[in-house]
Amino acid sequence: MHKTRFILASASPRRYELLQEMGIAPVVCPTDADENIDIPLTPEETVEVLSRIKANAYPEELKENEILIAADTVVALDNEILGKPRDRQDAVNMLRSLSDRAHRVCTGVTLTTRYKTVTSHDTTYVTFRPMSDEEIEAYVDTGDPMDKAGAYGIQGEAGKFVSSTNGSLNNVIGLPTELIKEILSTEFDIKF
Repeated sequence: MHKTRFILASASPRRYELLQEMGIAPVVCPTDADENIDIPLTPEETVEVLSRIKANAYPEELKENEILIAADTVVALDNEILGKPRDRQDAVNMLRSLSDRAHRVCTGVTLTTRYKTVTSHDTTYVTFRPMSDEEIEAYVDTGDPMDKAGAYGIQGEAGKFVSSTNGSLNNVIGLPTELIKEILSTEFDIKF
């Protein structure tokens, strides 16, 4: 059997780094997928559907030794999905809504070979401590929230707002590595 070649259907440097920490050096090939969903879904269903859409948008036929990894992460407050902020005020509003509350971070993953596709998700619960408007404004001014679901990255400056997490920290960063290892082991017979 040829050595497995992993393809990451994402431009996220965080996802790339997390795969590298697992010992996977993927080829980065972001897909251009239409991420509009017209039907009401839970956050968990949404990330599974979006990860499949991203995987299906991969433009080439997979070779025998290739595994494509696609993922989608959302932040959900109650059942409302908080996407990437549209602008500065949207980021401030999102962070205000997360202050002193628990929310969940859901990441859907789809692993595809030429013969098989497996989709699953992981959910981590994150609780923020109370945040002052000054803290929120100062964090938004760093620019860090602007390209992140829920307007924060737990591995950066926003980590100081987190009072507790329950579940995979890597999932919050953008890729549930524990779940990926489990899928690779049980579904594709690749051990780590």
